[in-house]
Amino acid sequence: MNSDYPDITACSAFGIEAFPGDIAHLIATIINIIKIVVPILLIIWGMLDLGKSVIAQKEEEIKKGQKLFLKRLLTAAIVYFIIVIVDLVVGIIGGNGEGKELWNCIDAIIHYKAE
Repeated sequence: MNSDYPDITACSAFGIEAFPGDIAHLIATIINIIKIVVPILLIIWGMLDLGKSVIAQKEEEIKKGQKLFLKRLLTAAIVYFIIVIVDLVVGIIGGNGEGKELWNCIDAIIHYKAE
């Protein structure tokens, strides 16, 4: 595979000579997009829903809009923190030592940066 990205050698313990750098770059980019874009979009959509309900000026619509906004805000927080927690767990479990090869491979893919 011809690539501009160097291979990851941390995954060599699993019979993979070197994990392709372009795939690792794609995975790391998708994770970064999810961490940044998804919570922002969910908050924006929630604000639009809340704005629509306030413009309607009906008490029932405002309460419905508030509930929807809180649900979207909670969803945004969950999406963001799931990624952060997975990253933290992989960072804590990973390290040097016996049986840590899988975690080191996952950590190298998640935090991939082209050299």
